[in-house]
Amino acid sequence: MAGFPSPSTYRPPVTGTHYMVSTGHSLATMAAVRVLEQGGNATDAGVAAGLCINVLLPDLTNIGGVAPVILFDARDGAIHTISGLGSWPQAASREYFVNACGGTIPPGVQRAVMPAAIDSWLTALTRFGTRSFAEVAAPAIALAEEGFPVYSFLHIDLAEEAEGLARWPSTAAIFLPDGRAPRVGERLVQRDLANTLKMLVEAEAGSRHQGREAGIQAARDRFYTGDIAERIAAFFQEQGGFLTLDDLKQFHVEVETPLHVRYRGYDVYGCRPWCQGPVALEALAILDGYDLASRGHNTADALHLIIEALTAAFADRHRYVGDPKFVDVPIDGMLHPDYAATWRDRINPDRAFGEMPAPGDPWRFQATGSGVSHAPAAPRPFAATVEPDTSYLCVVDADGNAFSATPSDGVTGTPVVPGLGFIVSGRGVQSWLDADHPSAIAPGKRPRLTPNPGLIMRDGHLFAPYGTPGNDVQPQAMVQFAVNLIDFGLDPQAAIEAPRLSTYGFPQTTHPHPYTPGLVRAEGRIPDDVLAELARRGHRVERWPDFSALAGSVCSIVVDREHGTLTGGADPRRVAYAMGW
Repeated sequence: MAGFPSPSTYRPPVTGTHYMVSTGHSLATMAAVRVLEQGGNATDAGVAAGLCINVLLPDLTNIGGVAPVILFDARDGAIHTISGLGSWPQAASREYFVNACGGTIPPGVQRAVMPAAIDSWLTALTRFGTRSFAEVAAPAIALAEEGFPVYSFLHIDLAEEAEGLARWPSTAAIFLPDGRAPRVGERLVQRDLANTLKMLVEAEAGSRHQGREAGIQAARDRFYTGDIAERIAAFFQEQGGFLTLDDLKQFHVEVETPLHVRYRGYDVYGCRPWCQGPVALEALAILDGYDLASRGHNTADALHLIIEALTAAFADRHRYVGDPKFVDVPIDGMLHPDYAATWRDRINPDRAFGEMPAPGDPWRFQATGSGVSHAPAAPRPFAATVEPDTSYLCVVDADGNAFSATPSDGVTGTPVVPGLGFIVSGRGVQSWLDADHPSAIAPGKRPRLTPNPGLIMRDGHLFAPYGTPGNDVQPQAMVQFAVNLIDFGLDPQAAIEAPRLSTYGFPQTTHPHPYTPGLVRAEGRIPDDVLAELARRGHRVERWPDFSALAGSVCSIVVDREHGTLTGGADPRRVAYAMGW
C-alpha cells in the first residue's frame, strides 16, 4: 500500500516507556508482565519468568538445573551476578567415569551435580526482589498444574529423545504419556512439579511472620535441608548416584561481581570463569581493535575477523577456564586490552587459523596469580551430536533495574525425582575426563558452564541485557548481536534477526567434546559470494537453513535514555517473545 514502508524485520521491535520483557516463551513473558503490573520489580518479574520457563521448556530447563543471572540494581548502580551452577558431589570422581564407564559420562544419576536453579531464583528474590515467593511462583504453579499447549519445538525434542526418556519410568510418566511424546496442541501437565512449588510456598507461609526474607529462606531450607532434600538424596542413593543429603545441605549459589571489557565506549559485562562468560568478552576485546563498520555488515572481511576472534577466545577457554575455586584462571590478563592486541598480531585478515590455535600467554598481563596453567592434551578431530540446550530471559522495569538469566538443564540427561516432578542437574556432562584439563571432574568442583547471560552499559547507565541459548554457540550469537547493535546501529530486533554463523573449530564443552577444525556453519541468508570468500580464506563452510534454531535464540532489551523508551527484541528462530508497555 502506498505510503507504508516494507518492514525491515519479520517481527516488529516491541517498544514501550514503562517496562519491557523478552523471554524464551510467550507465556513466561506474559507472567513477567503480570508481576510488573502488580508492582513487582525486574527481579520479581525475572524470577516469575524463570520459573515459568522451567515449566514451559522442560526439555531445555528445570528448577533442579542451572540458572546463572546477571542483574543491574538501579538503587546503587551496581551490577551483580549469581552463579546458579551446581558442584559435583563429594563422592564423585574422574576415575569413576574413566574406569567404570569406559571413559564416558553417560546419562543418568551419576552425572548429576547440585540442583542450583531454584537457589538462584530464591537468592535473586531475597537480595534484589520485593515480592514473596508465593506471588512470583503463582504463574508457574498454574502452568504446571493446569498444563499448557505443547508447541512444535517441545514436541520435536521430546519425540527425538523418547527412547532415552523411556528408560526412566518417573520421566516417561510425565513426558511420554501413552508411551509417546505429546502432540502439538495437547496439554502437558506436571502435577508433581506444581506440588513441589506449592511445598515451597507452604514453607514460606509458615515463616512469613518473621519477614519476607525469612519466608523465602524457609522455602530454600525445605528444598536443600528439609523433606524435599531427603527425597532427592534417597532417590539418588537408591539409583547408585553420588549425591547425598550432606551435599545438598552444604550447597549454595554465590552473588559475585561480574567480568567486564570496554567495546567501542560501551561496558560489556559477563559472568566469571565458572562459565564461558569470558569468551564473548575476550572476543569483543579483540574486535575492539578493528574498524568493523568500515568493512560492512556481514561481509567476508567482517565475518572472518569475528570468526577468528572467537576462535582465539575459545583457544584460551580450552587452556585456562575452569572453576576458579580450583583453577588459577588468568582472567584479568585474558581480558586486558594489551593482551587482545597480541591476538590481533596473530590473526591473518586473509587466512583462517584452520585449526584451533595455540593459546596466548595472558599471564604476562596478569597482576596476580601463579603463572601456572593446566595443559590439556591436544584435541583430536571428530564429530558428534550434543544434547538439547537452554533458554534465556530478560526484564527491564520502570525504575531502570535489569534482570538477565540463562536457565538450563532439561529432562533428557538425568531422571525425574519420583513424586517431585523435577530433575537434578546433569551439567556434569560439561566436565572433562582429561586430568590436565581446567574443567576436569573433581569433588566439589563446578563444571565449566555454557549458559552465560550478559549486560551492556553505556556512560554508567543501563543499555541492554542480552543473551541466548545454544551451547557453545551462545557467546558467538552474543558477539554478533552486540556487533550488529553497536557497530552497525541495527535496532534490537534487526540485530537479532540478522543472519548468523558459528565456528566449531575448538573442542566443544559437552562430552564427548567433538572438535571439527575449520568448520563454520552459516545461515542461508548470508550471500553465496560471502561464503565463497570465507572458504577461500580457509574456512570449511556448511550451510544452515535461513533461520536455524542451532544459531541460538537471542533476546534483548535496549534502553534509549534520550527518548525515555525501551525496545525489546525476541528471536524468531525458536519461540521467544517480547512484550512491554
